[in-house]
Amino acid sequence: MFHIVLVEPEIPQNAGNIARTCAATGCTLHLVRPLGFEVSDKYLKRAGLDYWHLVNVVYHDSFEELIRENPTAKFYYFTTKARVCYAQAAFRAGDFLVFGKETKGLPEELLLAHPNDCVRIPMIEESRSLNLSNSVAVAVYEGLRQNDFRGLSSLGELHDHKW
Repeated sequence: MFHIVLVEPEIPQNAGNIARTCAATGCTLHLVRPLGFEVSDKYLKRAGLDYWHLVNVVYHDSFEELIRENPTAKFYYFTTKARVCYAQAAFRAGDFLVFGKETKGLPEELLLAHPNDCVRIPMIEESRSLNLSNSVAVAVYEGLRQNDFRGLSSLGELHDHKW
C-alpha cells in the first residue's frame, strides 16, 4: 500500500515494531543506511516476531539513492517542525512516508528542500516527539483510512466471530 522510509534508524526495537506494522498492512519498508544496528540484531528480530517473511524490506545506501530509484514518487516528510497536520495530506497508494532517526529526526536541509511535503502529528507543546514506531503506525493507518482500508480485511469479512 505505502512505502515506509526510515532514514538512518538507530533503535532496533523501533525498526522491528515498524516492520511488524508493515507486515500487517502490506507496506514496503525502506531502510536508509547507515543503520544504528545490525540487521541480524536479536532485538530487531524479536520486535518483528514471526512476521519477517511478510515484510518487503529494501535497503538503500543513501536517501538520494532512494529518490533516484523513485523519481516520480510522492514523498511525505514527517517532522515536528511542519505546520501542516498529517491528516490534511491526501495519501495515495504508493506514496512514500519518510521518517528520520530517533535522536534528530530528518535532516533540516531535506525539510527545507521540500517544505510543501512536510507534515506533523499534533501533540502538546511540552512534548518533544512521539516514539518512532508509534508515529509510523499513526501515519500508516491514517493513509489506510483515507483509502478505505483497501486490501485489508474488514470486520464485515470476519464471519466466524459473533461479537
